[in-house]
Amino acid sequence: MSTTLISQPEAGTLRAVLNYVAPSVTRLRNFTYDPPDGEPRSNAVPDPREVPIHDLRPIAEEVSLDEHGFGIVRHRSSVPGYEDDADIREVVYPEATRLLQEITGADRVHVFDHTLRRRVPGQEDRSGGQRQPVTRVHVDQTERSGPQRVRDLLPAEADTLLRGRVQIINLWRPIRGPVLDAPLAMADARSVAARDLVPADLIYPDRVGELYYARYNPAHRWFYMPAMQPDEVLLLKCFDSATDGRARFVPHTAFIDPSAPADAPPRESIELRALVFHRA
Repeated sequence: MSTTLISQPEAGTLRAVLNYVAPSVTRLRNFTYDPPDGEPRSNAVPDPREVPIHDLRPIAEEVSLDEHGFGIVRHRSSVPGYEDDADIREVVYPEATRLLQEITGADRVHVFDHTLRRRVPGQEDRSGGQRQPVTRVHVDQTERSGPQRVRDLLPAEADTLLRGRVQIINLWRPIRGPVLDAPLAMADARSVAARDLVPADLIYPDRVGELYYARYNPAHRWFYMPAMQPDEVLLLKCFDSATDGRARFVPHTAFIDPSAPADAPPRESIELRALVFHRA
């Protein structure tokens, strides 16, 4: 698959603005809460770029987590609506565990959290409140934070688990469909250079995590699933300890589809995050 920038839209391709991050001489950081002393929540300066985003549907069966960093599968949850947190943890987490084991062949899967997002136009994202789609190109984990998540979540077993291959994979799906408002775009991991990813501190009240933002590179190849339905699940690889050429990090972002109807229902989605372990 070519990684050349397309200057004119092709069939199944739209052009939309994605928010990269501008170069900075200071360490980037983002507070997950209202910071003290009137500091801005983030010191990252957006670098919006209009890029071609390709329809994933014609090649959906050809993409894979290890080659492209993302994949699409059909799976119907037995908990439609996701209104009850207990049902999500007691039913949806085991469903996701079984699905990831089947797809990856993992020896063990540990689903460790989830986020419900319901877009409210004009409202900022707030942890602990109404979560909004993230409209900045990012990767949830980094080379450093991936192993740290294992140590944080499974401290007694971390040393043993980290001897094998460890992945962090997100499962993203609509709550209601079709998704026309703020869909998700994914970059083909093969088109992303290591120098394009910029580590940034993610500051919580009790700890400091790390994520990647991304600098613009015209080589990036972007894809999305038009009009996603609740039985369609995107798998996003946010970390992989393997260093043998398999995809390790996939930048992704919500974006505004310029072709969406003005009365499109606001996007509602759920994402689950999982540690995926393979024995050494």
